[in-house]
Amino acid sequence: MPVIDAAALTELVAEIFAAAGSSQAESQNIATSLIDADLTGHDSHGVVRVPRYIDWKAKGVFLADQVAEAVSDTPVIAVLDGKYGFGQTVARQAVRLGIAKCKAAGLSTIALRNAGHVGRVGEWAEMAAAEGLVSIHFVNAPQSVMVAPYGGIDRRMSTAPVAIGVPRSGDEPLILDFATSLVAEGKVLVASQGGKPVPEGALITSDGELSNDPRVLYGDTTPAGPRTFKGGTGAIRVFGEHKGSGLALMCELIGGSLTGTGAADPERARWANGMLSIYIDPARLDASAFFSSDVARFVAYYKSARPVEPGGEVLVPGEPERRMRAKRLAEGVPLSEETWAAIAATARSVGIAEDRIASTE
Repeated sequence: MPVIDAAALTELVAEIFAAAGSSQAESQNIATSLIDADLTGHDSHGVVRVPRYIDWKAKGVFLADQVAEAVSDTPVIAVLDGKYGFGQTVARQAVRLGIAKCKAAGLSTIALRNAGHVGRVGEWAEMAAAEGLVSIHFVNAPQSVMVAPYGGIDRRMSTAPVAIGVPRSGDEPLILDFATSLVAEGKVLVASQGGKPVPEGALITSDGELSNDPRVLYGDTTPAGPRTFKGGTGAIRVFGEHKGSGLALMCELIGGSLTGTGAADPERARWANGMLSIYIDPARLDASAFFSSDVARFVAYYKSARPVEPGGEVLVPGEPERRMRAKRLAEGVPLSEETWAAIAATARSVGIAEDRIASTE
């Protein structure tokens, strides 16, 4: 298994996107976001996505260097059309606008429609938290219908992630970020390329049998070949039974229907993400500064619970990611042989020389 220095991997991925037609600034943003997902341990949203992004760029599904267009704009609300630009570009624009409006008014809501893949949603919650803001993000992908609702077998939803960020005075923010499916589709992608297997029962076949075989979602594939959820006949299951299924439905409606992107629809012609983001300034809502001190008090109380396992620890959202980032920055980013082969093949396809690819390992 290759283990690659994060900075070297970032440089190569940025070169791939630049060679594919993105500006240097956009290429660097995409690369930084993808590698940061790997650094936090969210390999499902990391460089495993490079071949798919480049393929979709070549097919015109994603467009380079787009500027999100304001469909409507008020002091506290905006609706932006991402015009199918890379999510690492147009979602960043949407988040910056949401932060600016929130700082001016104390509260804001931004609806982003027709965005390319927005990546690890927790990144956007981290951006807001760095500015001292609480944020909530609902996301869907209407064309990516691959999740079965609780009690069902057939695909009816996207993986519909949600993220919440809470800043902490003098400490790292709390970042909750998860797909409402039992596993993110990217984790199935990683598993299909020789990475960490998904849990048994994360998938369900068209006959209603529980499985962890990626072929349930993708069908038969070659080691470095493309994967599409349309290749299989099964589905990913929701987490948390009826509770997770209900949350997933709400993510589809709030992140999809309310943004104008649309809720899950297998007939949708073009891939996109919708994202509805809410920003709250605690300083404007809580003049007595109760919030910050109570967050500190409660987190300490929460973490003081006795661990189930001897020597174990109760963790808060964002803590595992921070620890993994420190570890992988020091030791490198581990990739499966199949994932690295697919990235190398993608680099060759956009004209990057063999010796340049080899120098990254």
